[in-house]
Parts: sequence; structure tokens; C-alpha cells
Amino acid sequence: MKKCWLVLLMLFMSGCSSKLAYNNLDWLIYWYMDDYVELNDQQEAIFDKRLEQWIDWHRSEEMPRYIAHLNAVRDDLNENSLTESRLLSHYEKATAHWQRLRAEITPELANMAQKLSDEQVIRLFAALEKDNKESESSINEIDEKSPEEQANQRIEDLREDMSSRIGALTDEQKAIIDRFAPTFKRSSRLWLNYRRDLQQRARALFANRENNPDFVNDLTALMMNPEQYRSPEFLDVWNNNRTQHAKLAAEISQTLTAKQKRKLVAQIDDMISDLEDLLDD
Repeated sequence: MKKCWLVLLMLFMSGCSSKLAYNNLDWLIYWYMDDYVELNDQQEAIFDKRLEQWIDWHRSEEMPRYIAHLNAVRDDLNENSLTESRLLSHYEKATAHWQRLRAEITPELANMAQKLSDEQVIRLFAALEKDNKESESSINEIDEKSPEEQANQRIEDLREDMSSRIGALTDEQKAIIDRFAPTFKRSSRLWLNYRRDLQQRARALFANRENNPDFVNDLTALMMNPEQYRSPEFLDVWNNNRTQHAKLAAEISQTLTAKQKRKLVAQIDDMISDLEDLLDD
């Protein structure tokens, strides 16, 4: 069931500019969920009702917050005030958006999870482990590369990510990225270990749910605060990379050409426009 709110986050935040996706959210979620768990008719009816309530809540309560936040980001961009501290503040606000969404839907998801059959639970965790193994395979491929190859790949990835946001990079911007690239630490294997640990904890809860009157509360607690199970090493890498990303983005923001700034502002305006249209629907 964790995958459900991952889909919601993906569509509400990363894809919130797509009105078509939002208005077909029920179909998209079932399409995505089908790889993990297939609900029976009764379960689907319950989920449909809850999903409608979540969407109504999200539209009325959260979308205005997103619009206000996007306006603030656009103002900072126009005023050349996207400093490291401002960017970190925006990161915190984005995290708060996610945490409110998680808090809204997790208790009901945990309650519905209690009613999954043993077969559904087995399929769910088998599908999750399949994802893990695919991720692990990709991580192993990177591990097989030389340190120089890994460093070059990191530079290439950072350049591609930045250019996808602002357009073709200037030589100065490429040099900034090249300078920051070595400051980032690899987190993929630490993330995979963390994910597997969470899944194992959830699996243990499901295995004993018939004898645990607090199953729903325990699963809710796990889903509401999974960050507590991040290892100290993972936390160190996570915090380092977030800080370095803010520093990199802040420095890049001071070198934006007029064309690059127009591109970013237009992207933000499009997202705001789509959200406002959805509010009016």
C-alpha cells in the first residue's frame, strides 16, 4: 500500500502540471498498483471512496499551498534571491507538502492494508523485491566502473539534469557543475538498504497481524515515520547531498542568462496556471 501514496506524490508534485493526469488519477493509480496488488471488488469500492475524499481534500487544502509556494519560488527567481538558505527553505516546504499528504492518507491505507489477503501480501512484497533487484543490478553496474568513469558519469548526470531545467548550459555553468560534482556522495546502495529494511519491517508486521491487535497503529507508525530507520551513514550522505545541491543551484542561479530565466519562469507559470485551472474545475 506504500506504493499508493508514492503514486499520489508523483502525480501531485512532480506531475502536478498535467491536468489530464490529475483528472484521471483513479485510472492511473490502478494502472500503477496492478504491478503490486490487485484489489477485489469490495476492496476496490472502499479504495475508490477514500480516493475521492483524498482528491477533494487535496484540491481544496493543498493546491492553494502549492500555488503560494510556486509564486514564492518565482519571486525569488525574478529577484535573484535564490540563495543557498532560500533554496534549503524551499526544500523544507516541499517536504512539508509531502508530509501533510502522507499524514492525510496513511491511516486509511494502513486500515485497508489489514484487509489484504495473504496472497495479496505475498504478491506485494514479491513485486517490491523485484524492484529492489532491478535497482541493485543498476547499482552493481555502476560499481563495476572505475572511479574516473564514475566521476565522469556524475558530471554528465548533473549537467543533463540542469540542462533539462534551464536549457543549454554556458561554459561557466558547466565549470560550476564540474567543480561541485566531486562533493556529492553516492547514496543509491544506502537508499536500497534502507528501503529493504523498511519492507522487512512491514513484512514482519503483516506476518503477525492476526495476533497483533495494534497492527493498524504499528503499520501507520512505520509509514508515517520511516525516516527514523535511516542509518547514520545514510543520513550523513543525504544531508550532504541536499546541502551541496542547494549550493550548486544557488550558484547556477546567479549565472542564468535572460533566456534561461524566461524558460524557468515559464515552467513555473505553467504549473501555477494548471493548478489554478484544477481549482476552478
